[in-house]
Amino acid sequence: MLVEAEIWTVARTDQGNAVLVRPLGAELAVPIFIGQLETQSILIGMGNVPMPRPLTHDLFLSLLKELEVELERIEITSLKEGTFFAKLILSKPDSSLSIDARPSDAMGIAVRHKCPLYIEESVVDEAGIPLSSISEQPIEGEIDPLKQEKEELQQKLDQAVTEENYEEAARIRDKMKELEDNS
Repeated sequence: MLVEAEIWTVARTDQGNAVLVRPLGAELAVPIFIGQLETQSILIGMGNVPMPRPLTHDLFLSLLKELEVELERIEITSLKEGTFFAKLILSKPDSSLSIDARPSDAMGIAVRHKCPLYIEESVVDEAGIPLSSISEQPIEGEIDPLKQEKEELQQKLDQAVTEENYEEAARIRDKMKELEDNS
């Protein structure tokens, strides 16, 4: 049976990055280990970090919108030989679709779309760990896209001033102010 869950946190462990999926109201979480790129994508989605161009998960959601397909929920359905399986549950006016997905991709999409997340009880029973046993460590080497963009703009601004290209410097200054106002 599926139970509603949430992404409780994203953490670094001695085994790598993990998304901790917690059934609502439970004192257990299921660690799902994912790669660095997937971790960054989920963190960007959770933090609503504005990106200058759409990332893959944003593109996927835009495509669904254009095709008039609604993402209803994601489901983490099973654990086989150490591999988690997930599905995207989609609906169209006349039908429903279930699409196989990696849990990391499904969660990357879900945090952007703010759709419900469900996990199979048997997966929680098999892989769940008590919340009291978890000590969260910040993920080192995280890329903050906003900070990175500000640093790049500052370098361009410094170069424009050095080259006495004041029109370009003013444009870059305005872009930096806009980023600051939106953060």
